[in-house]
Amino acid sequence: MKIQLLPSTFDAQGHATLEQRLTCFLIDDCVAVDAGSLAIALTTDQRGKVRDIIVTHPHMDHIASLPIFIDDLYPTLTKPMRIHATQEVIDLLERDVFNWNVYPRFSDLKNDYGPVMEYLPIPTDRAFSVAHLSVVAVPVNHIVPTVGLIISDERSSVAFSSDTAETQEFWDVLNKTQHLDALLIEASFPNEMANLAEVSRHFTPASLRKELEKLNHNGMDILAVHIKPTYRETIISQLKALNIPKLGVMEPGKTYNW
Repeated sequence: MKIQLLPSTFDAQGHATLEQRLTCFLIDDCVAVDAGSLAIALTTDQRGKVRDIIVTHPHMDHIASLPIFIDDLYPTLTKPMRIHATQEVIDLLERDVFNWNVYPRFSDLKNDYGPVMEYLPIPTDRAFSVAHLSVVAVPVNHIVPTVGLIISDERSSVAFSSDTAETQEFWDVLNKTQHLDALLIEASFPNEMANLAEVSRHFTPASLRKELEKLNHNGMDILAVHIKPTYRETIISQLKALNIPKLGVMEPGKTYNW
């Protein structure tokens, strides 16, 4: 399985930088998890392949360029863009984004080939298919309806925490999963901002350490994501100080293979 955290910031020469302001993961060049930087960071080849987007929750940094991506492709889509989300999240997207005020309701529109966008409600009690992948969605503890994910192909399995604070069901499901190659988990704020992290339901390195004690799997890669750019160096330093084997920081723009 090939996974890339799409970059969201670029320098004066157009090269991706390490600051992560928007969240979007690209799997095997064709399936996106969230869509923060989807419209600004894909290659031309990837843009032609992505037709499935899993939305974990409706916060702006996870959906910012979703409507723009569909808008860009609108006249050329021969099949509808498939948006996979829980019904709660679908309802919020329709109410707050695709509402004819912020952006057109693409689920009601057609081009010369037919519908341009469709919603596929995802269950949270069983696996479902997205393209060639098997996905399990698990509710996590955030301030809006949010799911973490376990995504598998025939060889590898990778877990995504999405945005969350202290939770339990996610770890229960991970511990029942036979094999995991990697865990991509948020670490948003430094330890000094624990109060804000708690209110906004995010992790600090210290609270992340406590959560990882719930995980029974050993030896997998653990990569921190969703690091607030202002505190990036401090958070990375605090993560390193945890001395957790195989814990690192996911680099935007880099391709990882499991």
